[in-house]
Amino acid sequence: MSQDTISTTSRYYTGYVKGALTHRKIDGTEVRYLRRRFIPPPEKIASIGHHKVTEGDRPDTLAASTLGDSEQSWRLYDANGCMHPDDLTDQNGKTITIPMPGTYSPAT
Repeated sequence: MSQDTISTTSRYYTGYVKGALTHRKIDGTEVRYLRRRFIPPPEKIASIGHHKVTEGDRPDTLAASTLGDSEQSWRLYDANGCMHPDDLTDQNGKTITIPMPGTYSPAT
């Protein structure tokens, strides 16, 4: 895994660039891995609005329509304290927070 294979908009980019570690196996093989990423407290994330979940909503399509990039669904998870992606849109009628892009660091 190299820095070039991780998009700069990935939630793991900062962790990889600043926190990548290497483990050397007994046979000498090196394995690179990332430090654990902690979800920032949702109250530290600025909001630009809310969305009421409806039938058929998916995290990637919500990210595309609200944040302009389907690969930014991780920002929706963080803003709503979701540990599992399915938790974001699992209930029709649930109101979710739409975060303001760029208001916090993925390594927060």
